[in-house]
Amino acid sequence: MPYAAFDLKGRIAIVTGAGRGLGRGMAEALAQAGATVICAGRTQASIDETAANIRASGGKAESFLFDAVKREDCRRLVEETAQRHGQLNVMVVNHGIALAAPATEVGEGDWAETIAVNLTGAFLCAQAAGRQMIAQGKGGSIILTSSNASLVGFQDLTAYGASKGGVDQLCRQLCVEWGKHNIRVNAINPGWTTNNMAGGDDRHAATGMNESVKRGTPMGRRGTIAEIAGPVVFLASDAAGFVSGVCLAVDGGWCAL
Repeated sequence: MPYAAFDLKGRIAIVTGAGRGLGRGMAEALAQAGATVICAGRTQASIDETAANIRASGGKAESFLFDAVKREDCRRLVEETAQRHGQLNVMVVNHGIALAAPATEVGEGDWAETIAVNLTGAFLCAQAAGRQMIAQGKGGSIILTSSNASLVGFQDLTAYGASKGGVDQLCRQLCVEWGKHNIRVNAINPGWTTNNMAGGDDRHAATGMNESVKRGTPMGRRGTIAEIAGPVVFLASDAAGFVSGVCLAVDGGWCAL
């Protein structure tokens, strides 16, 4: 029998960046655990597809078009969700971009965009969710998608790593501020997975990349989308009721080397 504390029936969850890859996997996993999932993102066709997939599998899901770098969009996402469903219990902040370039070549625009999407957008979404959860008075779970690039250095990922390092500290700060409201704030830090972030196909297709990833990962392979989504379900559930302020590396041991 499934462990009852993982049951998310009756919970309302938002997943940003839900139109593809890890975000889609997270949304589907939360729905399989019983949550009603609002699939949020900035590409209508993609988030509609995720929501349709969930419904076709017997789950409950809607799509919501928004831009995470716009404060008003983040506010609207949370407020309209709470108005329609009466509450918000889980917020998964998953959207992000990775622009690879040597540190000496990172342009001001690329730096600003990376920080805006990955860090400022994460804060705006978490802030809107936190306000709603505080007003409800019933606590909640906020999960930020960071990266193991926040824990160790990677070639050509200075802007990305810096933005995700900020996400880790954002997790800790919000944990401290909102713990008294029974709001748990955690981050997951994925390593190399079978999914590539948007724009990352060329980097992952480079000669020797897969061999390098396998050598650097004690488990000798990339993680699957399901293996990243599983910890999200855990952190969203009552099974993680005393877990907060944690940045959880889900990377097959990469950071242990």
